[in-house]
Amino acid sequence: MYNKHYIVITIILLLALTVKSQTLPHHITSEEAQMMPEYLLNLSSKGYTTPPFSPVRTMAEWEEIQTLLISWDSYKNILSQIVNVAQKECNVLISCSDSNSVKSELLSYGVNISNNVKFLITPTNSVWCRDYSANTVYTYDIDSLLLVDWIYNRPRPDDDNNPVAIAAYYNYPLYQTVNSPWKLVNTGGNFMTDGLGTAFAEKLILDDNSSLTEAEIDNIMDKFMGISRYIKLDNLPDDGIHHIDMHMKILDEETLLVGQFPSYVNDEQQIEANLLYILNNFNSVFGTPYKIIRIPMPPSQSGNYPPYSYYRTYTNGVFVNKTYIVPTYYEAYDTIALRILSENLPGYNIVGINCQQIISASGAIHCITHTIGSDEPLLIVHKRLEDTYNTSSPYEVKATVKTKSGISSASIYYRTDTLQPYQSLPMYLSDVTNNIWTGYIPVQQSGTTVYYYIYAESNSGKEQTRPITAPKGCWKFNVISSTNLEETEDIIYYSSISEIFPNPAKAITCIVIKSSHKTEGTIKLYDINGKLIQTIYSGNIDKGESMYFFDATYNTGVYIITFETQYSKVFKKVLIE
Repeated sequence: MYNKHYIVITIILLLALTVKSQTLPHHITSEEAQMMPEYLLNLSSKGYTTPPFSPVRTMAEWEEIQTLLISWDSYKNILSQIVNVAQKECNVLISCSDSNSVKSELLSYGVNISNNVKFLITPTNSVWCRDYSANTVYTYDIDSLLLVDWIYNRPRPDDDNNPVAIAAYYNYPLYQTVNSPWKLVNTGGNFMTDGLGTAFAEKLILDDNSSLTEAEIDNIMDKFMGISRYIKLDNLPDDGIHHIDMHMKILDEETLLVGQFPSYVNDEQQIEANLLYILNNFNSVFGTPYKIIRIPMPPSQSGNYPPYSYYRTYTNGVFVNKTYIVPTYYEAYDTIALRILSENLPGYNIVGINCQQIISASGAIHCITHTIGSDEPLLIVHKRLEDTYNTSSPYEVKATVKTKSGISSASIYYRTDTLQPYQSLPMYLSDVTNNIWTGYIPVQQSGTTVYYYIYAESNSGKEQTRPITAPKGCWKFNVISSTNLEETEDIIYYSSISEIFPNPAKAITCIVIKSSHKTEGTIKLYDINGKLIQTIYSGNIDKGESMYFFDATYNTGVYIITFETQYSKVFKKVLIE
C-alpha cells in the first residue's frame, strides 16, 4: 500500500527497527510512533479507493469461512497448532517468504501439510494479521465477495501490503481506505460485527483518526462495509493496545461474551461502565436486550492483574466454522473458561491453545488469525425462540434465508427428547421481498424443552444449517407452566438502573430503578478504585419504577452506583463535582 517513490521511508523504518521482524510487538513502538505521521502522508493504492457501488454487508465471524489466514513470522509453536486444528475445517493460507522452510517447520511440529494447507509467498513485518489483513464484505448481503482494507495503524509497509497479495491470490476486488475523503486508519483487533450492520470498537478508532469527525468515520464504515450502527466504547485504562477483542467477543446477534476482572481492577470498572452504556442505549438487531456472558480473566501465577501483569484473556478466540479456538493459560482458570464457552457455544469443537508465550506481546489467538468468508454464503438469520407459557398453539419460526443462487427449500428440525432423532418440518417463503421463511413447531405441553435448528438448501445444491454446528448444536426453549408464576420469574426477571440525576451530582441525587417484579435488592456507591463508600439502600425493591436518594457530598470524581439482586448486578457511573 505504500508508494515506491517513497522507498526511503521504508529504509528508515528498517534501520530504526533493528530487531528481527518476529520481535515486533503488537503495540506500536516509540520509533514507529514518530514515523507514523510521515508514513500516512505517502500512501498509495493498489485497489479501489472509492466505496463499492452496491450496498454491502460485512460478514460476522461465526459465518462459514473458506480460509483461515496466518502470517508465518513468530510464535511458530502456537501457529502450528492453529494450522493443525483449522485445516480440518477449511483451507489455511500461510503468508511467508519461503514455503519450503515453513513446510519443514510444520512437519517438525507434527502437522500434516497435505490437507488444506496453502502458501502465499509475500513478505510481512509481523505476525499480527488480524490487524492488517482485509475484511470479507458481500454485495447485496450474499452476492459478490469483496475485500476491504483499512490503513494499518502501524508504519509496517509489508504488513500493510498483505491484503494486496491476498486479493491477487484469490482474484477478489480490493477496496482500500487510503485517499481522502475516504482515508481511514483502523485495526482488525478493534472491530467486531454482528454481520447485520452493527459493529463495536473501543474509541481508539477516534484517536487514530483525529482529523475526522465521528460522523465522517461512521460514513466511511457505512459506505465501505455496510456498518450502519458503529458503537464505540471508552478505552480501557490498562489495556495498552485498546483492541476490543482483548476483552469482548460477539457470539451471535444477541450475545456478547465479556471478560471479567475482580471489582478492584481498573479495567473492570471501565468494562462495567461500557456494558451499562450498551445496555442502556442499544438493543440487538432483533430489538432485544443484549445477553451478556461474563468470563473471568485469568491473573498471573502470582495472582496479579493488569497493569501489574500481562493482559491474559479468554475473549481473544477465533471461529473456524464448527471449531472455536481459544487461548488458554493455567488449568485452574482454563477449566472455568472452557465450561462457559461450551455452555454458550453448543456443538462447537472448542480447542484451547496455551498462549503464555505470546500474551506478553499483548495478543493471542484472534490477533494472529484472520478469515475469508465463503464464496457462496448461505445466510440464515433467526431470532431464537424464548421460553414460553403457550400450550395452545404452534410455535412460529421465522428466518431470513438467502443465497445468490436462490433457496430451493428450508426446514425446521426439532425434537423434545435428546435420545430421539430430530423431526423435519417444512418452511415456506412467507415474504418474497425480504427472503423470510416461516414454519411451525407443534404445540407442546408445559414442562417440555424443545430443541431445534434450521436447515436450508440452495438452488446450486449448497446446504447450510443454523446454528452452523447443527445437529450437534441447536437452539432450545422451555414450555413453562403458567400456574406457578413464582417459579418462572427467574427466567423473565429484568432490572436496571434507569437513570441517575442530576449527573454530574453535587448534593441530593436520585437513582431511578426499574424492575420487572418485586424483589430484594441492594444499592451501593463505590469510588473508581472499587472502595465501598456508602450502602444507599438494602431491602425490598418494588415492581416497576422506584426512586432512591443519596447525598453526593463527597470528593470530586467518578463513582460507581451498583444495583444488585439475587438475579443480577448492574452498574452505572456518576460524576460528583
